[in-house]
Amino acid sequence: MQKMLGYMRKAVQEFDLIQDGDRIAVGVSGGKDSVVLLTGLSMLRRFIGIEYELLAVTLDPHFGGKAGDYAALRDHCEALGVPYLVKDTHIGEIVFDIRKESNPCSLCARMRRGALHDAAVANGCNKIALGHHFDDAVETFIMNLFNEGRLGCFSPKSYLSRKQLTMIRPMVFAPEKEVRRAAAQAGLPLVKSECPADGATARQAAKEFLAERERLDKGFKERIFGAMRRAGLDGWGPVAGPDRRDS
Repeated sequence: MQKMLGYMRKAVQEFDLIQDGDRIAVGVSGGKDSVVLLTGLSMLRRFIGIEYELLAVTLDPHFGGKAGDYAALRDHCEALGVPYLVKDTHIGEIVFDIRKESNPCSLCARMRRGALHDAAVANGCNKIALGHHFDDAVETFIMNLFNEGRLGCFSPKSYLSRKQLTMIRPMVFAPEKEVRRAAAQAGLPLVKSECPADGATARQAAKEFLAERERLDKGFKERIFGAMRRAGLDGWGPVAGPDRRDS
């Protein structure tokens, strides 16, 4: 996890993501990104010099009408000393059974965001941490460009005035391969997604496009990320000269 902690500390310091007294709700789906995020934020508390609290929150969508099994995550949170909350929802039923969405990811994401915001507020949190990483940022930029014809990405840090919450993404400098490596090396407990649309999404298409471009033109993703930062797009910069994500 040492390399991941370096990426996360850099993001926290560069984007001023966490302050003393913060109570942070960490969205934990059970996938590698969210479990590494939770583990990293818990470990950072030991040496980063900022006093903050964590609450791990899992939204159970009840895909197929069945509750998920999050016992391994509960045990992991107990070992980390982080309180754990599982919030039951009907997201799976609404998206796939009632609405029968042709583009389920968009509605599902909106509903999950709303449920997570509500859980954070109800439990006295002032911030929400999400596990988006470097590859997610570049993929989102490509999706917005090709699918919607606009320049845009999510922000490393954004304020939700209606809920009085700040959204932070402490892993934005970390490549996905490093997140995957950290999860494997630390033996972190992961819960496989039961989503019927898993692996057949617009994001997966963007991921495959970028992988092919990277194979043909090494550094393709880094240059896109650097351009986002130098342009100051959606709170990403600006930076002087070539962007560097070294820990």
